[in-house]
Amino acid sequence: MGGKTLDKVLRMGKMIVLKKLTNLYKHMNIKPLSDHILIEPIKGEEKTKAGILLPDTAEKERPEQGLVIAVGPGRKTSAGKVIPLEVKKGDKVLFTKYGPNEIKVGDKEYLIAKQEDILAIIE
Repeated sequence: MGGKTLDKVLRMGKMIVLKKLTNLYKHMNIKPLSDHILIEPIKGEEKTKAGILLPDTAEKERPEQGLVIAVGPGRKTSAGKVIPLEVKKGDKVLFTKYGPNEIKVGDKEYLIAKQEDILAIIE
């Protein structure tokens, strides 16, 4: 296969994956309100610090990192002014372990957190 043909195939593959991801999130129909943030948790290591592999049935730590999928418009003040959120869709964030609420959409698990539960944006 020539170099140009391989590049074309790789570009088509990336486009197909991006299109599938876009369709997945488009059909989710979840729009956070106020200062709430929808987060897809990033699963932690499947090993302990000593290198022992954990089986699926083992008690695992709740994730503390995730990818922001959607954000609400922001918190309203008593005067009615909207204060926009500091995080945006696509940010990788670090959040408090037990602050966000767990939800399940189809077979995927998500978290809904308030902005005060977000500790940092990971760059």
